[in-house]
Formats: sequence, structure tokens, C-alpha cells
Amino acid sequence: MLSREDVTAFTHYRKLPAVARYQGWPRPYTRDLAHELVDEMDALDGPTPDAWVQLALDEGGRLVGDVAVWLDTDADLAMIGYTLDPQHQGRGLAVEAVEAVIEWLFGELKVHRVAATIDPLNLPSARVLERCGFEYVGTARSSALIDGEWTDDARFSLLAPDWAAWTERETEPPDRVDLVEITDANLEAVLGVHGSFSQRRLVAPVLHSLAQALVPPVEDGESIRPWYRGVSADGAMVGFVMVAEPTTVRPDPELWRLLIDRHHQGRGIGTRVVEAIVERRAQAGDTRLTVRYAPDGAGSPARFYERLGFVPSGDFDGGEMIASLELSRFNSTS
Repeated sequence: MLSREDVTAFTHYRKLPAVARYQGWPRPYTRDLAHELVDEMDALDGPTPDAWVQLALDEGGRLVGDVAVWLDTDADLAMIGYTLDPQHQGRGLAVEAVEAVIEWLFGELKVHRVAATIDPLNLPSARVLERCGFEYVGTARSSALIDGEWTDDARFSLLAPDWAAWTERETEPPDRVDLVEITDANLEAVLGVHGSFSQRRLVAPVLHSLAQALVPPVEDGESIRPWYRGVSADGAMVGFVMVAEPTTVRPDPELWRLLIDRHHQGRGIGTRVVEAIVERRAQAGDTRLTVRYAPDGAGSPARFYERLGFVPSGDFDGGEMIASLELSRFNSTS
């Protein structure tokens, strides 16, 4: 647990504006407050029902962050929080620490459910939870008092069976990726494809995309022509893709939507979907494929598309960067 030797480092990162921005502790955070917290930890003997326990995250004998754990009266339910010194962020330490605490809670303490809440704007924190298998369960509006202001509270949950399923999920690239027509037989499976909470501002849910395919937007008097498919990996429905086909108003096809289910991200499926779209458009004789994406911020797909050869144009539409991929080399080899 947090000890007196940790007070200096603990106070240092807790008082940083970037760390305290989404937190409810007093500001400015002082050494006296840190000492009071250590005194509280000294009075506890490990995890204690109805109390928060502050676990130190050490690396090489140096405090780099902490994980807080709360248990309910019967020790069946737990809540966690986590903070990392900015100097040590971006290295996966928070994910590693939270995973270890989850394993301890489910394995040793046999808790039933672990919960966490964050400010909905704190996307890096959301990504930590997502990488640990947490499911977003909803947002309580105006329910957290931070710095004298009522803010929304995004809530996440993880059950023991879901944790087991998450740790045992398939992470290797699939042998086969297919773009399949959406039919009555597979519609429910397609609708069951969900991205992560941190991607909500980046890609629409499948249901919204299908609604737009049914009632497509109109540009300069001409309706966009959607072409859409479910994404199957080794026979399992894992994604959705939609292309806006060429029109007289928009002569180049556009990769309009691409969503891979959160349980299957990181397996290289998105890359293979784009490659299949590129091959299809090249065979149709198109010379360019375009895409629009959020250019920066947590979860931005900019590096993904640029790695595939899309070149940013420098032009923006609705805050999104327009990028394009030249298909001439694909045409010449088809």
C-alpha cells in the first residue's frame, strides 16, 4: 500500500493540472493531504470493506502511480481507480497494473463485479479500461462534483466470467477474412458488432450506419450510393464496412465506415478489410479511394490509414481530414 516513502512522488503527480483535471481530490494537493492519506492506509490491514485502499505502483523502487480499490460491505463488489505520473504514461503500465488488480480481485478475493467510473472526456483513461476488458454500461448525467462543477460520469463494469472470456479471447490474426452480404440470417450478428467507448466520436454504431444506408445523405441534389457488408473472420461476425460508391458529384469512392468489434481489435482485421476494398475498387477501374477521419486525439485512426498508404490532403470536412489512396498501382497489377 501507499507508504510515507511515497509522499513526495505522490504529491508531485497529484498536483499536476493534467493529472488532477478529471479528479475529485482537493486542489492544490499538498503534502499534508498525502500524509493524511498515508495515515489512513496505516490504519488498514489490506483490503477493507467500505474503505478505499491506495495501492502503490512501483517501478525500480520508485513510485510511478497508484491504483485505488474499494470493496462493499460483503466484499462482493469492488470499484477501482488509477493514476499514473505523466512521465511514465504511454508505456502500458496502467493497463498492466489494473490487470494485476483485477486478477487479484477475482482470483483471491472472489469478488462478483468490478466497476470503474471516469469523466467521459477522459479518453486515455477509457482506453485503459477497454484494454482490460471492461464494458461501458452507461453515463450518469451531472452526477460527479469536480472542482465545484457537476460533470457526467461514464460507468464501466466487469464480471468474473467476462474477465475470463476477455483473457481467453482470440488475439492472433484470423486465417480468413470475408466481406459478406447482410441478410436476415446474419443481421443480428452484425448488429452485435460494437466498437469501444473511446471510439464513439470516431465511428457510428452499425445501426446508425444501416439507417443511413436506408436513407442516404444527399449531396448537391444527388443521394450517396452506399455499398455495405458485414466482416467475417474465420466464420465469426466481427465487423462492418460501408463504402460510398462514385457519383457524378463525388467521382471517387469513399471508405465511409469501418468498425471492428472491440473483442477483435488488434488482430489485423481492419487492414485486411481495407485491402479487400482496395482490390474491389481497383478492379472496378477506380483511380482513387478516399477516407475521412479525426486527425488527432485519443483513438485517432490517422496512423492506421497513413500506414496503409493514404495521403492526407490537408483539406478538412466537418473537422475531419480528407485523405486518399492512389489505386493506379493496383489497377496495373489486376
